[in-house]
Amino acid sequence: MPRFHLLQSSSRRAFAAALGASLALGLGAPAAIAQSYPSKPITLIVPFAAGGGVDATARLVNTKLGEVLKQSVVIDNVAGAAGTIGTQKAARSAADGYTLLFAVASPLNVAPLVAPAAVRYDTFKDFAPIATVGVSPFVLIGKSSLPAANMAELISLAKKEPGKLNFGTDGVGTSLHVTAELIKQRAAMDIVHVPYKSGPQVLTDVAGGQLDLAVLPLSLAQPFIKDAKVKAFGVTSKQRAAIAPNVPALAETAALKDFEVDSWLGILAPAGVPAPVAQQLMQAVETTMKDPEVVRRLGEIAVRPVVMTGPAFADYLAKERRTVQDVVTKANIKAE
Repeated sequence: MPRFHLLQSSSRRAFAAALGASLALGLGAPAAIAQSYPSKPITLIVPFAAGGGVDATARLVNTKLGEVLKQSVVIDNVAGAAGTIGTQKAARSAADGYTLLFAVASPLNVAPLVAPAAVRYDTFKDFAPIATVGVSPFVLIGKSSLPAANMAELISLAKKEPGKLNFGTDGVGTSLHVTAELIKQRAAMDIVHVPYKSGPQVLTDVAGGQLDLAVLPLSLAQPFIKDAKVKAFGVTSKQRAAIAPNVPALAETAALKDFEVDSWLGILAPAGVPAPVAQQLMQAVETTMKDPEVVRRLGEIAVRPVVMTGPAFADYLAKERRTVQDVVTKANIKAE
């Protein structure tokens, strides 16, 4: 890639400087802040409904994180508007470390580009990145009757009949939509987007033959892939996923060499969180993600633990924004 990071160094430095300034606000605070924190339960806002993939990941992390911090970490599902409502609530919360956001790319780096008028926060000014907890791939699937056995054959089929094949995602301007458009651009395929309201609806229609293709979370599609109800053309991660070793990576196809898109999951705090608190949270996440049971259970839902803390996480977000901007501009993606 087309990995989600292509930001110029000057922009990276600007974001890193902003993050440093945000955390520096707490440097003058007494050491007692770090010693007394946390003295009450921490709220972890999940900007999506309970039962979904993001929520499931948060719930596998929060219990151990609470044990490490010696305080309860309570999930607060604030769903709506593709994650932007919960994200806005987190942005407006007190910067004391007692309200955190469990985030993904959609509300932070996609929604601000495809629906800027509806977003009431600034990813790079209103948040202090704490740490990622892991990454998870998407997968390109197709209906079982599609006359293509692999990605190379699918590309050939699409080029023979431009505009005939369609693909579904969970809506306009979502991370899945952006990823699908990136695949289209890299493979030079002319296929038509059909937006749905949810991933499970998309999966049902691909399995039923009403939809040709779809880009979905691997964790959602894997049972259908395993039962041969759909064809799997490739995962978006650079390498094959442990839970689906027989599904190739898209990067194994010549036209998509080096392709890599990982869906990250991470924790952010409102900007201005005291530096000692931010540092304690970073260390707690690192410890949590080394726990064998947490790692095992995350693996079952196709999440691979990857921890990037503070400035490294900020740098990743900035690079991702640049790549998403390029895709959105080329595909002329605008929220409906």
